[in-house]
Amino acid sequence: MIGKARSSILGAFLVSPLVFSLFIAFSCENQKQPTSAASPETVSYNLHIRPILSENCFACHGPDANKREAGLRLDREDDALAALRESPEKNAIVPGKPHESEAFVRILTEESTERMPPPSSNLALSERQINLIEKWIRQGAVYEPHWAFLPPKQGNLPEIESSDWVQNEIDFFVLAAMQEKGLQPNPRAGMQQLVRRIHFDLTGLPPAPGLVTRAGKSDFSVEDLIDSLFSVPAYGEKMAIAWMDVARYADSHGYQDDYYRTQWPWRDWVIHAFNQNMPYDQFVTWQLAGDLLPNPTKEQILATGFNRNHKITEESGAIDEEYRVMYAIDRTNTFGKAMLGITLECAQCHDHKYDPIAQKEYFQLYAFFNNVAEKGIEEASPGFSKKSPAKLPLMEITDEDTREILQFINMPDSNRRVQTLLANMSKGTNYNSLLAEADVLKVSVMADLDSLRPTFILDRGAYDAPTEAVSPGTPAALLKYPDHLPQNRLGLARWLFDPENPTTARVFVNRIWQEIFGLGLVDTPGDFGMQGNLPVNQPLLDWLAVDFMDNGWDIQYLLKKIMLSATYQQSSTVMQDKFKTDPDNRYLSRFSRQRLKAEEIRDLVLASSGLLNREIGGPSVKPYQPEGMWEAATSGRGNLSAYQQDTGKYLYRRGLYTFIKRTVPPPQMMLFDASNRDACEVERVKTDTPLQALAMMNDTYVLEASRVLAEKLLSQRNTVAGKIHEAFFKIVGRQPDEKEMAILSDNYAGFLQIYQADVKRAARVLAVGEFPADESIPVDEKAALMQVISLIYNLEETNTKS
Repeated sequence: MIGKARSSILGAFLVSPLVFSLFIAFSCENQKQPTSAASPETVSYNLHIRPILSENCFACHGPDANKREAGLRLDREDDALAALRESPEKNAIVPGKPHESEAFVRILTEESTERMPPPSSNLALSERQINLIEKWIRQGAVYEPHWAFLPPKQGNLPEIESSDWVQNEIDFFVLAAMQEKGLQPNPRAGMQQLVRRIHFDLTGLPPAPGLVTRAGKSDFSVEDLIDSLFSVPAYGEKMAIAWMDVARYADSHGYQDDYYRTQWPWRDWVIHAFNQNMPYDQFVTWQLAGDLLPNPTKEQILATGFNRNHKITEESGAIDEEYRVMYAIDRTNTFGKAMLGITLECAQCHDHKYDPIAQKEYFQLYAFFNNVAEKGIEEASPGFSKKSPAKLPLMEITDEDTREILQFINMPDSNRRVQTLLANMSKGTNYNSLLAEADVLKVSVMADLDSLRPTFILDRGAYDAPTEAVSPGTPAALLKYPDHLPQNRLGLARWLFDPENPTTARVFVNRIWQEIFGLGLVDTPGDFGMQGNLPVNQPLLDWLAVDFMDNGWDIQYLLKKIMLSATYQQSSTVMQDKFKTDPDNRYLSRFSRQRLKAEEIRDLVLASSGLLNREIGGPSVKPYQPEGMWEAATSGRGNLSAYQQDTGKYLYRRGLYTFIKRTVPPPQMMLFDASNRDACEVERVKTDTPLQALAMMNDTYVLEASRVLAEKLLSQRNTVAGKIHEAFFKIVGRQPDEKEMAILSDNYAGFLQIYQADVKRAARVLAVGEFPADESIPVDEKAALMQVISLIYNLEETNTKS
């Protein structure tokens, strides 16, 4: 066994992933790897040939007409089989005859001036790749359409050897794929482990200890637990975390001066929409085009703040049109990555080199987002600090709005709002203007011009180089834009959710799968195109996509379907033979161990210690962070030039509400791989670094939480062992075993002896955080138990969903 879901205390500090990664690297390096995989009986264009051509040939012989060499195009069958422009007596590919196929002959030639890929490209085909191409041509050189550009079809459930393990349709597909690889599923996880897993997946918070205890009873129902968590407001907060990355939400405009912005009411709407289980098609339609719906409500208009979350400059020397174009480009690229799973940005300057998307089609899509009544540079405006926290077009939200029609917005009281504005003000602010600003929130939303702004193809993507005029449209390779739809963002949303659109449902289902299992069925979630990786289980992905559409784009239905599968409910124990066969667990013969997200690590610490402020929504907050970070990385201008830390209950809000200044993102979040929100992100990088361990061992909020929990436990009438046991149970979500209890008890005794001999040292250890201390508890006992709790917070198992 390489590891267990249940980590031992020994060597379990958070730094252990670094050691583990070195161990894995050494193990993999010393495993005997086959020099080449066996040649398939039938060579597939999609599975075997297209990846080779895409990597080595399409840059010069692909969709980009501007860069195409010798007039040869290898990504389309008719072009590849046609006579060569420069040698009409020859063909690049002759089905059945590899050695009469000029493309293959050029691969084999020893003549450097004739060889393909050319030596100057630093590309070369392996022997196996050459053999695959030869076999494919010999078998008829059959081209296949790109899988992601065809609408998903729901095939029959695959046949499997035994159905005893299966709990729903998902398991048929997963088990069939496992059995092809010679794998078998893990046993079911323990109920306490499942309860913790489900809580983190649906709320981002640890379960209450009482619920974990009840999970062992025979009448406990996983389905009932899932249903109950859907109704908890924390569900919307958990789901919003990933959507903030997609929507590039931040609390500052970005760029050098980086002023304050008030987009947080839009975040409150996102939480509300998830908690209302708004269908995905409606959820996205409102965000893309809520302002264009018939008689739009303020809520529908607020939803369009999604499109305005991009960076905005306020620098005097900037060129207005340049930045206005940049904003429209950002919205276009975000639409491609977030909704379509396509790298549209590659077609901004030229035809896409790998996918069949022309530069003209890029700017046709751009045209949908190019009619906003906005400016590239918008500096002076009346009111707060002579800088508006929102940019035109904007929507004003009053107290009356939040009482009557936007009740989900957590409008802070007047005193709190004034304090927030004071903390973000510049010198010379008029106090009366400040009070007026406190009565009204301003959020950047969408509103089109009364007239149509013309859209042009921009030569090499440059804002000042317009060429051919274009009308709104979409990439034909995905789905032709119907004539009956309006040529505006609402029409675009209808096109997006057309049942024949091949990527929309697949992309979202894949991201939900990624959120739960750590790796999508397509592990390039932002690229379903030619350069993206093939799905590990396309029949399952397509079945889920169609099922999702057939069930009304119901997000909770999709989550529940996944969580009730035997696939999801497996243990995370890693066996040596499985690790050799499938080290990344792509075939899901176990549940993947995943470190919690940055926000969730914070939430776990605060929740288990009792410090967490569970208030839903409202403005972002500024928790503890090292002094001088903002000041060292600022121009010295702007209302965010200095960091004004929050106090009281606002220090203990969930990670979702941490203030994000784009030029200086929150350090604790960034250490644990959170997005800096500069652009749309559909997948966070995953790193293991010593700095993460240092943060967990030294960050103020972790030490403060350890102190507060120690005080609460020491105020109870039970033994030291009982207090340690309860701390472990609250934090890790299971009972410690005897060996773990012995280590932790010895740890406590050792620290107690140190602090009894040096009470001043104990006092220094306890002097952390702003939460009031309980002075009635002896400092030596408090400091000793605090150190034990800090150790538990640093266990790898604590910060892992498994």
